[in-house]
Amino acid sequence: MSYTRRQLIAAAASATLLASAAKASTLAEVVAGLQDPLPAGPKPLPYALPDRSALPSLPVIDPRLLGRARAAFDRFRPMIQRPGTVVIADFAKASRDPRFYLLDTASGRVTHHLVAHGRGSDPDHSGYVEHFSNMFGSNASSAGAYLTGDVYDGKYGRSMRVQGLESRNSNAQARAIVIHSAWYSEPQVAAEYGKLGRSEGCFALSHESHREVLARLGPGNFLYADKIV
Repeated sequence: MSYTRRQLIAAAASATLLASAAKASTLAEVVAGLQDPLPAGPKPLPYALPDRSALPSLPVIDPRLLGRARAAFDRFRPMIQRPGTVVIADFAKASRDPRFYLLDTASGRVTHHLVAHGRGSDPDHSGYVEHFSNMFGSNASSAGAYLTGDVYDGKYGRSMRVQGLESRNSNAQARAIVIHSAWYSEPQVAAEYGKLGRSEGCFALSHESHREVLARLGPGNFLYADKIV
């Protein structure tokens, strides 16, 4: 069987890229490998959280927030069992705007969703997060890196537990902070009132968004929530 010069170049590039990925020990090293110019053809490496230059579909995510998420992903990589889908919540945005992002790390595809924040983070109900809290009884959202947990039937129906990985969100499990659906997170609420309702610190999504989250996430996905000021 004979091969064209283009096919040989593409095959060599693919082998080089895969060998580099096998040696990479951190997310930063994998992403660094994506920066070198390559002939058309090779697919992006799986399970790397790409930077903005590698993903034309990512300008919707604040690059500074993405940078923080990448650093946290590297830090907690040994604990992440399901690296294929990453969640980033941008609490600098208003609750009326989609700010809960599901990022496919292999393809770079991003879907975005509405998500409510805690009433304790927005006491005046302005629609914006004013501050975070990890304290019991605060009813506030907590910033930081999380791992998703198991799904159970609770007060709001099917819900997904999350585990806080940092000192600023270490009480997430004990506070019963979860991902669930809520009527006050529906697009119609944002359209009518210019903002969503507020949770007690949970990541509250619309019913449609919640279905996608449960379909794509399981125990061991990475979630990062924060606000760039």
